[in-house]
Amino acid sequence: MQQIVADTASFQASSRQFQAAHILVVDDDERVRQMLTRYFDGEGYVVSAAANGAEMQVHLKHGNVDIILLDLSLGGGEDGLDLARELRTYSDIPIMIVSGRDDVIDRIIGLEIGADDYVAKPFHLREVHARLRSILRRRQPGNARQNAGDGRIVRFENWALDLERRELFTAEGTSVELTTGEFEMLATFVQHAGRVLSREFLMDATRGRQLGAFDRTVDAQIVRLRRKIEADAGRPQFIKAVRGVGYVFTAKIV
Repeated sequence: MQQIVADTASFQASSRQFQAAHILVVDDDERVRQMLTRYFDGEGYVVSAAANGAEMQVHLKHGNVDIILLDLSLGGGEDGLDLARELRTYSDIPIMIVSGRDDVIDRIIGLEIGADDYVAKPFHLREVHARLRSILRRRQPGNARQNAGDGRIVRFENWALDLERRELFTAEGTSVELTTGEFEMLATFVQHAGRVLSREFLMDATRGRQLGAFDRTVDAQIVRLRRKIEADAGRPQFIKAVRGVGYVFTAKIV
């Protein structure tokens, strides 16, 4: 009993850390919108809700949204995957897909186009909250430095990774947008450059196995990251696969 009380107190203290965060719930089911809104409002978050992509865009234009909880099967034939794909062309706002579509292909596609996590319906509100806190925690600059090393800027080849600002820059100084997952993956690689990392290690470092990550999510994340940092994503020079083991980051760190 004492352990349960201690765990609950720890969860509540951790929740208060993110109470200023603005959550946007995008779901065409009014009951789901109301349930998530009531729950997170009760936890001290700022919560907005949208039934479709048009309403989502209104909130994004007029509110400082910190994270989006996005359903995939929206009304009128609208697909949440298309919304997520479009959003990733101009923003790195964290996206957690919360959907009744539990097919592995949907999960992989969602992660490949830039979602930070995927939760299948029916879900437990505490699990959604735990995953949301994990994403927000990874967005904090202080944690980026701890995860990726002591230097503020890490350079490799023609790239510079700013660990405090959580940004990747080209040699010309142009910023390249990274999602939360992409940043954490790259930060983990530069910290362990030259070392073969298993998928299990990468899951622990970037998501945490307790959140239900699986091998294909790591592969999907790496595919997206390669497209951004490799000259030829089909023939990667930085992130190389080691058959039967995992991946190794081969670029020289400066």
